[in-house]
Amino acid sequence: MNWEQLLSLKRQGDKGKRLRVEQDDTRLGFEVDYDRIIFSAAFRSLQDKTQVIPLSKTDFVHTRLTHSLEVSVVGRSLGRLVGKKIIEKYPHLKEVHGYHMNDFGAIVAAASLAHDIGNPPFGHSGEKAIGEYFSIGKGQQYKDQLSAKEWQDLIDFEGNANGFSVLTASRPGIEGGLRISYATLGAFMKYPKESLPKKPTKDIADKKYGFFQTDKAFFQDVASDMGLIPNKSGSDVGFERHPLAYLVEAADDICYTIIDFEDGINLGLVSEDFALEYLIKLVKDSIDTSKYKTLETKEDRISYLRALAIGSLINDAVKVFVENEALILNGKFPFAIMDKSKYKAQMDDIIKISVDNIYQSREVIEKEIVGYQIIQTLLDKFITAYNNKYNGNASNYDSLILKMLPEKHHQEKENLYGRLLHICHFISLLTDGNALELFETINGRKKN
Repeated sequence: MNWEQLLSLKRQGDKGKRLRVEQDDTRLGFEVDYDRIIFSAAFRSLQDKTQVIPLSKTDFVHTRLTHSLEVSVVGRSLGRLVGKKIIEKYPHLKEVHGYHMNDFGAIVAAASLAHDIGNPPFGHSGEKAIGEYFSIGKGQQYKDQLSAKEWQDLIDFEGNANGFSVLTASRPGIEGGLRISYATLGAFMKYPKESLPKKPTKDIADKKYGFFQTDKAFFQDVASDMGLIPNKSGSDVGFERHPLAYLVEAADDICYTIIDFEDGINLGLVSEDFALEYLIKLVKDSIDTSKYKTLETKEDRISYLRALAIGSLINDAVKVFVENEALILNGKFPFAIMDKSKYKAQMDDIIKISVDNIYQSREVIEKEIVGYQIIQTLLDKFITAYNNKYNGNASNYDSLILKMLPEKHHQEKENLYGRLLHICHFISLLTDGNALELFETINGRKKN
């Protein structure tokens, strides 16, 4: 892979290349990506989607929106720092093609901003609830009517693949979705493969999948245009990662490790003693002890340690990336950046504490149980009504259910897979609160 091709400004529908030297630096294409994402309805919905504590209105707790903004900030720093090193190593990128270090930051920031845009309500349990509706629930009835890859898309419903669809899928009058640059889409594509074969290797890029069968053709176009390296054979589609996807992943890893831990401390789920014990290991080289001693509140002390910890992890992530850049460009780096961090043991310790005390807390478990019931009920009601309408035997109840679909989801889908995925997509774009309200309406529990 080469950086000039990887930094493509091309957008869906373009007939030719967009050259960096011809860009208006006051309105750079990669920054347009960021703007389009942040003004999208799908991004706004993240303000009421679970990060850690589902349906929680606690002031301390991060939503998917605040998490995404924070990941974007960390991603921008990672991108700029790496970009500086890349431009120094390949000066022709700037001298001939006009690229700047901030371009790398803009790409990673935009992709990081969008990294959770396809996640359904109620966090990762929402993905599992959709998948299990098909694998062990009422949706099992559709298996024999779908191809193996279509079925795998549904039973392993994946927020990353759904996010690619959110960013790129066309609908009447809206060709190419948000029309994001190929470079930003490449950085967004953490798992550049289809749902089968499932985990064919231990390579981090094969851990999950990155696109639905409906989006395969365009995904291949994006990957091929940027020169991503194919790594599957026969009829299977998969590629080595875009190098900047490693930085998007690192930004996410850094934020959820440190900031979820901070949430747990501020909520009282993790004791401040743990913060001192575990965070100090990350910041011992940068902490100003005298300043730390002047901080009087737990929140201020934890905030100070969190900021220093993120700084330490950013600098180490950049070091790992730069040292392995040649391997990454050749598709020979099968690890997450933070898996090779000198702080990996400390991060693993923090994640273990978070799993034990936050992710498996009673409040989280109770809300995830509620989320399962909500999502599976909504799927069943809307899929049944949508299919009955297509087959010409919709009841009056089905017609009433379909009136609850927003106007933009009133689309005809000619095949069963398309209809099932369409309803999954609709459910995935609901906020936690929207999903709960719709569930209560359907069950006759909504309070006036």
